[in-house]
Amino acid sequence: MFLKNSRYFGLPTVTAPDRAGAPVAAVKLRPLPSTPGVEVTVRSHDQLDALSEQRYGDATRYWHVADANTELEAASLLEPTGRTINIPNS
Repeated sequence: MFLKNSRYFGLPTVTAPDRAGAPVAAVKLRPLPSTPGVEVTVRSHDQLDALSEQRYGDATRYWHVADANTELEAASLLEPTGRTINIPNS
């Protein structure tokens, strides 16, 4: 299902029906390990790419922030204003 160099290669999969009832394979959700980092309180104007640029000097590493937290949708990390999220060390 995935190339050997994919981070998803070899992970367990599940099959579920799509809207038309056809079977679709997907990677089974798994708990992510705890990631050491800095706790940040979300402000109303925050964006994941901007937080990544500030922390790592690379806005494209926003997915590190998403992976270090428990939301399934990265955009949900910034809601509600005032919540605390983890910005990983590396």
